[in-house]
Amino acid sequence: MEATSVAGLLLLAVLVSGYLARKLRLPLPLVQMALGALIHSLGLATGVLDPALFFLLFLPPLLFIDGWRIPQDALRRDAGTILTLALGLVLATVLGMGWFIHWLIPSMPLAVAFALAGVIAPTDPIAVSAVTARHPVPSRLMHLLQGEALLNDASGLVCMRFAAAAALTGAFSLTGALLSFAWVAAGGLLIGAGVTWGVARIAAHTSGQGTQGGGSQILATLLLPFGVYLLAERLHCSGILAAVAAGLTMNLTDAWPWRAATRLQRTAVWDTVQLVTNGAIFVLLGQQLPALLGATPTTVLVTGHTDPWWLAGAAGLIVLALGALRFAWVGLSFWLGAVATRRRGEDTPLHGWRVVLVASLAGVRGAVTLAGVLTLPLMLPNGDPFPARDLAILLAAGVIVLSLAVATLLLPPVLRGLAWPAEPLRGSVEHATRRAAAEAAMRALEEARRQRKSAAEPDPQLDPRYDDAEARLLAMYRQRIASHSATGPVLRLQEQAIERELGLLGLRAERAEARRYGRLHGPDELALRRLVRELDFQEARHGV
Repeated sequence: MEATSVAGLLLLAVLVSGYLARKLRLPLPLVQMALGALIHSLGLATGVLDPALFFLLFLPPLLFIDGWRIPQDALRRDAGTILTLALGLVLATVLGMGWFIHWLIPSMPLAVAFALAGVIAPTDPIAVSAVTARHPVPSRLMHLLQGEALLNDASGLVCMRFAAAAALTGAFSLTGALLSFAWVAAGGLLIGAGVTWGVARIAAHTSGQGTQGGGSQILATLLLPFGVYLLAERLHCSGILAAVAAGLTMNLTDAWPWRAATRLQRTAVWDTVQLVTNGAIFVLLGQQLPALLGATPTTVLVTGHTDPWWLAGAAGLIVLALGALRFAWVGLSFWLGAVATRRRGEDTPLHGWRVVLVASLAGVRGAVTLAGVLTLPLMLPNGDPFPARDLAILLAAGVIVLSLAVATLLLPPVLRGLAWPAEPLRGSVEHATRRAAAEAAMRALEEARRQRKSAAEPDPQLDPRYDDAEARLLAMYRQRIASHSATGPVLRLQEQAIERELGLLGLRAERAEARRYGRLHGPDELALRRLVRELDFQEARHGV
């Protein structure tokens, strides 16, 4: 019964947080964390953040859908920069911040300091998306940040586990760590990609045997990230990377036999899953904060100080050092990426110190960091408590809250008035793609007409109806081709805005009249629902 209460309160908090964030004009993650802390403070049912359960329930679906939806061209174009941030920056952060934390807090053993640096090194993809959702960050930079966050969780958590093992055993082997990291990363990627490709092939093979169903296909996508995560963890590989690889493979493969209606249902289902899990993560994180803050007076004594505010200052210094290191590394990565793209004869919009500052501020930490630090062992092999465990957990929580607060406060003024360089090829490629698609449709119609005319016994009654329908469709496709011509782009944008305005006016009038007429004359309820659904789809096409 308690688990039901926890789940119900989580869902209620997620629902209420959206309304409060809009009314108070505050970032959604901070509102959700505040609601979680309020639930805990009121003594209502609260959830204990079990790290293993957290990783299983929340990370696989979120990483899977992020990998599925991130554009392929964005990953290919900035692959070098993404890998530099996801691997190079994590390793630099672990080494640099490990020594810095040990220098700042000498009572924390060096191995534990490295473990703490490992869990605060990766950015959180959920937190990144949540913080940047309210601000006009260009798509290319957003995709780069998401790609970094997708891949750096595994590298950071693996570094944390190696450091924790060194604290337990007092020994560390660089060769063994590198080999283990290679197995963990490569195995996770291969398992995620291989299983997803196999499931897609099975779905394609069975789709023509009467077993295709939209609901079952969507259910398969919901189960897939959990399956690859559990299989990878069972084989001592990275379940996180397996979920990411599964999403990327779904993005790359076209073998899955999706129907149009199923794609619409799939989008709605996964949007709901993403909304609920994103919100629940931050509510759970907020529920842990009161207990952590209550332990501050005892935890601070480990450092040789007595003032609990000293820990807040230490967390602030760690966030400041993290930001400085990230700013320097991101600037170097963007510069190297710009040099590489210019050598290929391309241009890059990622330049300028303000762009680097935006990318640095958006690299926030989230619940993944807290869940990771909670996996630190409780005891050493000899039965003694793990050194400075509570201190590491409290500092990690402080880094999460401060990084979210800093990004929330500083991103709006940094973004204000920042002119982003345009990406000129995007619009032209889109118009060319739409023209090519319309021309392919016209060729298909013409081929169908040739086959119909060459039939041995053409139907004299149906043939004129085919001709009329074909003429209407060809006229529609010719209009589409003309609208996506290379001439008059400004005029075309104005025409599209006018068409959208008038189209929405007509669709809403249609829907209102259909409902009014249905109430008066009582047509078939299912037929009325179908009509309203068709009008809803047409309105959604206008972006509403």
